[in-house]
Amino acid sequence: MKGLLLTLVCVAGIACGQVLFKKGALSVEADAGLTRILLNPWIVVALIVYGIATLLWIHVLRETALSVAYPLFALTFVLVPLLSALLLNEPLQFRTLVGSLLIVAGIYWSFQGRF
Repeated sequence: MKGLLLTLVCVAGIACGQVLFKKGALSVEADAGLTRILLNPWIVVALIVYGIATLLWIHVLRETALSVAYPLFALTFVLVPLLSALLLNEPLQFRTLVGSLLIVAGIYWSFQGRF
């Protein structure tokens, strides 16, 4: 159960990192050089969040089967559109909601009887 919780924390970290990368991409000029992009505060925070999530993922993999942990990463495809709608005011399309429901149903189905 601990591995499940840590995996979900990784998923949340990756999803937050994606939203932070988008925020950073929106805040730099189109012709900005690599140095300017890498020094953007949103990008810096995104890289830190991603780094922490990656280190945590390595820890999860030491204690949890990849076949158990990895399917949960599909939840990032659910969280990122929701977070982008809430935090970036991006439109949330009906087909995205349907796809998200299918992902959640698939994960639920694959974990029947495991927990």
